[in-house]
Amino acid sequence: MDRTKKNNVDVVLVGGGIMSATLGTLISLLEPTWKIEIFERLDGVALESSNPWNNAGTGHAALCELNYTPERPDGSIDTTKAVKINEQFQVSREFWHHLTSAGLLPEASTYMSRTPHMTFVRGEANVDYLRRRHAALSAHPLFSDLEFSDDPAVIAQWAPLLVAERADDEPIAATRAASGTDVDFGSLTRSMLRHLVDHGATLATQHEVKNLRRRKDGTWDVKVRDTSWNAKDPVRTVNARFVFVGAGGGALPLLQRSGIPEIKGYGGFPISGQFLRTTNPVIVAQHHAKVYGKADVGAPPMSVPHLDTRVVDGETSVMFGPYAGFSTKYLKQGSLLDLFTSIRPGNIVTMAGAGLDNMDLTAYLVSEVTKSFDAKFRSLRQFMPTARPEDWELITAGQRVQVMKRDPKKGGRLEFGTDVVTGADGTIAGLLGASPGASTAAWAMVDVLERCFPEHRAAWRPRLAAIAPSLATDDWDTPAERESLEALAELDEVGAADA
Repeated sequence: MDRTKKNNVDVVLVGGGIMSATLGTLISLLEPTWKIEIFERLDGVALESSNPWNNAGTGHAALCELNYTPERPDGSIDTTKAVKINEQFQVSREFWHHLTSAGLLPEASTYMSRTPHMTFVRGEANVDYLRRRHAALSAHPLFSDLEFSDDPAVIAQWAPLLVAERADDEPIAATRAASGTDVDFGSLTRSMLRHLVDHGATLATQHEVKNLRRRKDGTWDVKVRDTSWNAKDPVRTVNARFVFVGAGGGALPLLQRSGIPEIKGYGGFPISGQFLRTTNPVIVAQHHAKVYGKADVGAPPMSVPHLDTRVVDGETSVMFGPYAGFSTKYLKQGSLLDLFTSIRPGNIVTMAGAGLDNMDLTAYLVSEVTKSFDAKFRSLRQFMPTARPEDWELITAGQRVQVMKRDPKKGGRLEFGTDVVTGADGTIAGLLGASPGASTAAWAMVDVLERCFPEHRAAWRPRLAAIAPSLATDDWDTPAERESLEALAELDEVGAADA
């Protein structure tokens, strides 16, 4: 193909979700003359994992998620992952703050609201663990506002629904971080993509990327099908210098089709889910927090139970879950053949090894799928004793694909997190995995930029540090970083005041 034709672009972004929106926005700030084209297979953007009802919108900062603070054999609490994830979330907050301050995003209240993050546990052993977790985390500057209490009266002030009509003799405890947030990633994604289009990017919905083929000159031919009913040119090829596959569960199959050796050995394990939701104003008025509990034995981290305040399109509700399920689809609006068509000679051992090593997860999923509504509702009553079935409806959450990777001892292992895969020459990259996902999008996409464009690193670093100051330091207790945290707190206050 002649590189001078109009179908030549600098960047192709596959998928209209938070990852593509974030990477595209960063590129437009750093290189405003680059031509960007975005393809989304559905008829709108942010309809899969970035849709606010397909995720918890927690703004994962490790303030309340117990799986990020495991207990060591000696009884001490490992805070390494919690601190890392919180630092990554701060990069996203700084990025959003920069865009809002520059007038490139609407006011923070359109996509974020101040919502305290809490952890709630029951039983003496769990109370003891939470007390030690609080002591370990609160010593770090990023967790300095974390409060602990095992007094039911105090917990009732924080979240009355947790305590009302609960047995007096049941040991309970909670932590609370008032600086927590609820993020509407759907609204945020749409706003960023709107800005991108207004500044020259092209967005094509109902356009599905069918194949990726690398040319001898290092560029990529991206085969795209227009799935709209009146398509005049249903199949076309776009040539791009760089391709990012941010297609959620659809990323693994596309990266496999690209033929890059870096994707060999990767597999994907799909997990679906459901939530209970209420809009009853009496209940909503009594609960203003995201309250995470402790996962059941064998449950994946994405299935940690939580009772959450959600603010979507300005409307507040409360949701509880998730209830894990299983589907062979890699996308909520995908195909039942997704799992099977992703099996390749290069990942059979990985997927088999990961499966054999996670039989407890399989048993958990079977038990979850077969649960009746009454059984699911009993789980809610462990959090909220006063819950009544007539106030709640069951909704389907998004589809998640957990990463499977090679393991020299087990053949394969299941990983609960996100993984950036890049080609050796930096012309293609993709993001696999789930939580914390959207919350750490800015950090993950800066990582993509630095891996794939090393020749621009020196020029881009100062500009990236201006966008997100924490990228320039690892010390959150310096005057500069304290000033950054204060600026973010002001952003939160705007969201809290306007929500």
